Amino acid sequence: MEKLISCCGLDCATCDARIATMANDNELRAKTAEKWKVQHNSPNLTAEMINCTGCREAGVKLGHCVECEIRNCVASRNFETCADCDLLENCSIVGNLHQFVPEALTNLKSLRN
Repeated sequence: MEKLISCCGLDCATCDARIATMANDNELRAKTAEKWKVQHNSPNLTAEMINCTGCREAGVKLGHCVECEIRNCVASRNFETCADCDLLENCSIVGNLHQFVPEALTNLKSLRN
């Protein structure tokens, strides 16, 4: 499967929200909403809110994408992803995510090669 790397390095191609959106799979939307309610401390999340084509792709976005500090930083610097930034490995904005999802940093580093 081809990767679809987000601004922060997450692989959107493996994201349940994107998969559900692209397949119009309401069952997966419901399962994802229930999982993310707990995982992201978002008790008001509903299946109807699970719609995203990926933060760097045209189309619908999760509500969080509009306020995402990482995505907004990338856009303000006219970068494609955090991989374009010299501060990648020392960034306080994306560094918190990379502590919990180290494969996102690996994905970004792979874009530099």
